[in-house]
Amino acid sequence: MKLQRSTDQPPVVKPTTLIVLAAFERDDEGELRPALEAQQMPSEHAAVARAKLMSRSYAGVIAWKRPARPDEGEFGEPEVLFSVGDVPDME
Repeated sequence: MKLQRSTDQPPVVKPTTLIVLAAFERDDEGELRPALEAQQMPSEHAAVARAKLMSRSYAGVIAWKRPARPDEGEFGEPEVLFSVGDVPDME
């Protein structure tokens, strides 16, 4: 059995990519609001495919990705993968 030596350095946290899908609808006053809670998706392909299917049922759908280190609270700029209909600005 081979023992691994400690380097006394914290483990390196690799950045990850968050891929998110969100859908929106209009309320009785015509205001845009989330139709459901945003969902993290396993891949860009899955996010775009699901967004296309959902676009038939909602006022707007958007799928985006962004680099992130959630444990450190760091999030990069979002990149839209697919957007159709009425969606809020990505700020």
